[in-house]
Order: sequence, then C-alpha cells, then structure tokens
Amino acid sequence: MFVTDRPGHARELAKAAVARGARLVMAWGGDGTINEVASALVFGEVPLGIVPAGSGNGLARQLSISQKPADAIRHAIGAEPRRIDVGELDDRIFVNVAGVGFDAHVAWRFNEQGTRRRGLATYASIAGRALMMYEPATYTIRTGDDEACPPVRAVLITVANSPEFGNGAIIAPGARVDDGVLDLVVMEELSRFTTVTQLPRLFQGTVDRAKGCSIRRITRATIESDRPMVYHVDGEPASGGTSLRVRVHPGALYVAV
Repeated sequence: MFVTDRPGHARELAKAAVARGARLVMAWGGDGTINEVASALVFGEVPLGIVPAGSGNGLARQLSISQKPADAIRHAIGAEPRRIDVGELDDRIFVNVAGVGFDAHVAWRFNEQGTRRRGLATYASIAGRALMMYEPATYTIRTGDDEACPPVRAVLITVANSPEFGNGAIIAPGARVDDGVLDLVVMEELSRFTTVTQLPRLFQGTVDRAKGCSIRRITRATIESDRPMVYHVDGEPASGGTSLRVRVHPGALYVAV
C-alpha cells in the first residue's frame, strides 16, 4: 500500500505498479483519486479496483461498490474484470462526470478547502453561497456532426459517463458506464428562482424533467464560450480556453467490481 502526498501522485504510483507487473491496482479515495489512477490504467489491460473513501463517491455508488473497505477489496480481488467507457474533456480523462459552469465553479471553491472540512455539508454550504452570486455564461455546443446548437445561457453543462455527481445527486438518469456514449446535460438558466426550485430533482432522479434541462447522447462534442472556461473532471477543477473538446472512449478501462 502506498499513500499519496500531492496532486498527481496517485497517477505516478499507478504507472509504477503497472511497470512492476501488477495484475490489479486499487484506488482508495474519492472520485479525484480514482480519476488519477484510472488515467494511468486507461487503454491498458490492468484492471482498476475501488475502495470508496471520498466526499461523494459517485462512480463507486453507481458500480454498487461496498462502503466497507475490507469488502470492497475482497470483491475486487474476486471479481471478473469488465470494461467501462471513459470520457475525455480538454485532453483530460474522466470516468464519472465532467463539465463546465456552476458545478465546476463549486468544485474550484471546494478544492480550495484542501483536505480540511471536506464532505457533503461543506460542499452544500459552498454551493448555496455560490448560487446566489453565480453569473451563467453563454455557450455554443457543436455535436459530433459539427452541427451547432443555438447559443444557450446555461447554469451548467455536464458530460456524464455515469448518472451521479455523488451523494445521491443524479444528474443524468439514463447514463450508463458501458453504453459507448456520454450523456450531455444542459441546464439553461430561465431564472434564478426556477433554477433553485428545480434542485430537489437531483435527489429525486427526475432532473431530466426539470424546466430548461435537455439531455442528449453523444460520442463527441465541442463546447464554446466567449470567455475562458473553468471546468472539472471527476470533481477536480481546471482552467481551459474558449473551446473545449469532448469525446468518449468506449470500453477503454478495465474495472474489477
């Protein structure tokens, strides 16, 4: 067992484990740690095992992985590995969800907390404060056939490989990790009041019925804005330019669950 001590360390450790001939690499942590390890294993033959220990555990919840570490490890060792899709946003791999807009803004604020005061309560507190002041941007989305949709003023644009942000918040009810496509979720800002009143739908699994919400399945897309975009991959924030490319890599990752 190795303990990470900085961002990117989990990726380095996973690559080293593969080089040593490991037959299974376990990621013990949240979606960010899983992302780093998966980034080292993607397109290879060594499967990923998961011990969920993060703030949201969105992917682990959707893969029905036990919250008990001993059970999660035992099940991974005994599992028949299966392939799942991975997404790519701005040349960065994600296995759960990625996106731009409000959730990326909150991810950035949440990341500033470091390792202290993490968890759902802190995330909800940051999101609540940010929601009152957040100013949505206007985006143009081009799908794989290069057809541009009309510009939209959106609270968030999420690209989902699995249905869940984490903590039971379902952003893409129909998403599946092994269907060869990504679910592109656009939440248009009709009014701030409408946005706030639709939030409970995330925890009811009915966000697809929310006013201003549209969901389509894609294999690739381009998201454009008139200003540089903050985005996130599996909850880890990053800064991008005015154009971000998205695509899916079907069956690119082995998981042992």
